[in-house]
Amino acid sequence: MENSMQFFFLLSHILFSLSVGFYLILNLQWYSYKIERVVYNHKRPLWHIIFFMVPIILYYGTQEFFWIFFYFIYLPYLFMWYKKQDKKLVFTARVKRFFLFLIGAVLFQDLLCLVSSGCHTFGVIIALFVTFFASSFFENYLALLYRNRAKKRLKSFKDLKIVAITASFGKTSIKNFLYELLEKDYIVHKTPRSVNTEMGLIADINNNLQEDTEIFIAEAGARREGDIATISNLLSHQYLILGEIGKQHIEYFKTLENIKNTKKEIFRTPNLQTAIIHESADIDEDAIVTIYSKRVSNVVSDLDKTSWDLEIDNETLHLQTNILGRFSAYNISAAFLMAYKLGADKDRLIQRVTNLKPVKHRLEKIEAGGKIIIDDSFNGNLQGMLEACHLAKSYNGRKVIVTPGIVESDEKSNREFALKINQVFDHIIITGSVNWKILSEHIPKEKRKRVFDKSTLETILEQETRSGDLIFFSNDTPTFM
Repeated sequence: MENSMQFFFLLSHILFSLSVGFYLILNLQWYSYKIERVVYNHKRPLWHIIFFMVPIILYYGTQEFFWIFFYFIYLPYLFMWYKKQDKKLVFTARVKRFFLFLIGAVLFQDLLCLVSSGCHTFGVIIALFVTFFASSFFENYLALLYRNRAKKRLKSFKDLKIVAITASFGKTSIKNFLYELLEKDYIVHKTPRSVNTEMGLIADINNNLQEDTEIFIAEAGARREGDIATISNLLSHQYLILGEIGKQHIEYFKTLENIKNTKKEIFRTPNLQTAIIHESADIDEDAIVTIYSKRVSNVVSDLDKTSWDLEIDNETLHLQTNILGRFSAYNISAAFLMAYKLGADKDRLIQRVTNLKPVKHRLEKIEAGGKIIIDDSFNGNLQGMLEACHLAKSYNGRKVIVTPGIVESDEKSNREFALKINQVFDHIIITGSVNWKILSEHIPKEKRKRVFDKSTLETILEQETRSGDLIFFSNDTPTFM
């Protein structure tokens, strides 16, 4: 009987360690494996208390009674909580290695405990501590190898033109537009989806960049100072686009000036030939630098098209596209000017602008069941979300917006957004809890509705919208709870 109980405690301890480790690695993956971001920049720090701190304290404090809590409360709640997450754990090679380290640490510790007469409780903290640091050390070692391989690979190309793109918002759109403008004339490779971290770029260079590529378009993102400098050191790009700079991710950078300085790290390249930049960077024009935002004028945008004028070589071009939003005129213009600098024909570029495809989930227009749906769920900045309001305002029918507010921004921006959507929309559905307080303070009770569970959203929309309505999905919906 005693052996059976000891075996039960051993297996339960392993399962508990894996459960806590699961929560840890999930959060690390969400926050790009930066432990300081998990600790200091987490959207819901209460989760750390519920799923990490409290169970560990109870484990050490309640002894055998802990397993009642573990099997009947902690595990079921962890399972239900995880089911509601939008971003599930992706079992990458790194995640699998983490669990191998954790299993090894737990089994080694438990074996020592079993042969020690002075050991009465299997440990958890030491195994997690050892796993985190062993895993981090090993991943950093691998990263160094992969980084060196990527730099050598880039240097092996004879005439490869590299374009680096960064901005507070719109960089993925600019990247996709530039690719479409160039792909018929050159062999072009762009980083996939929204891949914009150093390790993401390294993996793309090592695994996907073909030897016959003529132009490589790379997106550069940042969560802290130095991130873009690191990417610039990797790429040594000759061309860059620096889009609009704003308060996106200000919770990480604290001030707009810090954001601006970080974005301007994209200039830290020894081979720069051409820079297409937004005036918000506060950099003067010269032989290399072109300020694209000052060359755009007469922008007109509605729910069908966008048109504008672009000055180039002392000539004014009139451009038109089915891409929605006034800011799209600026993003496309940046891509147009860069494509022209890279050698593309001006007249062909004008025609290609007309045929550009909308970027998925960014002011993407869909008509279904007599309703007009604008999917802007990947747009999370104030300027873009205000542009959605501008477009919606021109619609004559009833207007409904589904939004969590601006997730990675400050209260001032959310207050401005709340006041604007209150002016434009007839019905406002607020998702999640992150910005509920600030949004609800500026939106009348009769116009707003709060949604906790994402699974109910479709039913709510079926009940509360009708044919002829305009439905806006604004910003990527955060986790519901």
